[in-house]
Amino acid sequence: MYSSRKICLPVAAILLAAAGSLAGAAEPGSFGYGSVATPAQIAGWDIDVRGEDGTGLPPGKGTVDRGAEVYAEQCAACHGTFGEGEGRFPKLVGGVGSLRDERPEPTVGSYWPFAPTLWDYINRAMPMPAPHTLSADDVYALTAYILSLNDLVPYEFVADRNSLPKVKMRNRDNFIWTDPRPDTMAKPCMNDCVNAADVRISSTAEGRNLTPRTTGPLDTMQQK
Repeated sequence: MYSSRKICLPVAAILLAAAGSLAGAAEPGSFGYGSVATPAQIAGWDIDVRGEDGTGLPPGKGTVDRGAEVYAEQCAACHGTFGEGEGRFPKLVGGVGSLRDERPEPTVGSYWPFAPTLWDYINRAMPMPAPHTLSADDVYALTAYILSLNDLVPYEFVADRNSLPKVKMRNRDNFIWTDPRPDTMAKPCMNDCVNAADVRISSTAEGRNLTPRTTGPLDTMQQK
């Protein structure tokens, strides 16, 4: 019969050896596991497209005619034959002039500020059951077709990395790109600030009926 001491010593030696090999193989600044991402792996995630100038758009092109074919096969079941939307799926067309209405219709034609953003969204998220399955050319074609449905480009329009940033969307000038509001209304203090020991709570919300009642156990909780 082996003693627990005889069993533990070899196991401990194996664990120490494994730990030593991992530490020796670790990259500087890493935790000793995983590997450095290859350029191909990084490229697979680096797919974002900048809206205002189309930076990130890949090579390729697509026509409105080809977009109509892809749309009928991949998109019409959810977004309607002409972008009118089916059921609870969103409309892609219409809504122009409705953004100030009680029930605005934010569509590609009425709300979106940049055409390259449409390419980016289709490329990363559509079709909903199988994203990332469309070629760059077919995404360009879909983008051209949807822009054409919204009367934003002529039927002869060819979408590519050069033409998309030049499309003027109806709502582009109604976006505020720099928020004028301050992060906080408090004045910054860098020195001689308030001593935390001098801070006193002058009032609380307790007993003022400021918290809405619930339908759960909080209703029966007593004030402290």
